[in-house]
Amino acid sequence: MAYDITVIGAGVVGAAVAHRLRKVLPDVRLLVLEKEPKPAFHQSGRNSGVIHSGIYYKPGSLKATLCAKGREMLYEFAANENIPHDRCGKLILATESDELPRLHHLYERGLQNAIPGIKLLSAAEIQLYEPEARGVGAIHVPVTGIIDYKALTERLLALSLADIRYQTEVLKLRGHSQGYHIETTRGDYESSYVIACAGLQADRLARLDGLYPPLRVVPFRGDYYELRPEARWKVRHLIYPLPHPTYPVLGVHLTRMTDGSIEAGPNAVFAWAREVYSRTGFSLRDSIEALSFVGTWRFFLKHWREGWTEYRRAFSKRLFWRSLQRLVPSLTEEDLIPARSGIRALALTRDGRFWDDFYFVAQSRSLHVLNAPSPAATASLALAEVIVQKAIDTWQLSISVGTGGVSIHR
Repeated sequence: MAYDITVIGAGVVGAAVAHRLRKVLPDVRLLVLEKEPKPAFHQSGRNSGVIHSGIYYKPGSLKATLCAKGREMLYEFAANENIPHDRCGKLILATESDELPRLHHLYERGLQNAIPGIKLLSAAEIQLYEPEARGVGAIHVPVTGIIDYKALTERLLALSLADIRYQTEVLKLRGHSQGYHIETTRGDYESSYVIACAGLQADRLARLDGLYPPLRVVPFRGDYYELRPEARWKVRHLIYPLPHPTYPVLGVHLTRMTDGSIEAGPNAVFAWAREVYSRTGFSLRDSIEALSFVGTWRFFLKHWREGWTEYRRAFSKRLFWRSLQRLVPSLTEEDLIPARSGIRALALTRDGRFWDDFYFVAQSRSLHVLNAPSPAATASLALAEVIVQKAIDTWQLSISVGTGGVSIHR
């Protein structure tokens, strides 16, 4: 069967794009291809479940703008669709006096980003929000929340009314004058336009389409612990350290999930496979691709101290616990139970820089989301608006806007 638009990837970004397409192109023949047996199988279903405020991001950047807009869109959507969520707030702690200048700088950035209700706290005020937390100062961020991103992704896909094909991996993309011939592990499809939201496989999908982007996806694994039920009372909401000034992580933190459990983590270490989640997981292809890229080695050289610390913590429960104990001193090592892992797609340039914003490549009949870093899940509904508009702007087919939305002239 021939389709007007095919979305590759059924993570939260792909699902949001499919949902947005149905809203603005109500008559579109829409296909979603996903190589896994269910949606949100990788990054979307293995993150911390946090709705981010946008406090960390460079003012005026696409990340900051879309996070702020997407955050409120997400809260509204979750409320309307009964998606489990909670606007619970979080603390960002400075645990040492020499961190206070960075704390104040982050607070000023929050003001520049117009984060509603943020407040600087003294050491004594911290315990009004989190009685077991300790620090020399903190920022309270009331608009941060938690959500079930798997449930969100499933609902977006359902509302998209798309034909969804799971366990269907794209093998080849062959462009022609009318669009694409898509070869998959479960048959071939014709599509006038393709939008690739492939996450950990984004650069590979781009290469299948004849693109050679300047970014390479390098996988970084994050390990989680959870607090045993008897220790959950020690954390009310979300407790974060100050983010590292140069290493692209927020640091291990404590998060109350929508089911009431408390997760601790993640750390961030180089992963030897893009989609294998054990600490010793390995893929020869993934490892060769990552380690043959000069940007990976330049990143390692820039951050070897932080990387070594993260690796030690990945294999030592005691070191992981000590990092958390800086935030909540009453936590004991016995409070931690090993939990799941996730893998993050870190997009690196050849000079070893982390590309710290969204990155798209649009052609006349395709658009590739080559980098969708955190807060992509938070921003997903707003991000989808940008992606769909870019696709419409570059598509060579005739479209028109009427009272029922945008429709396609076939």
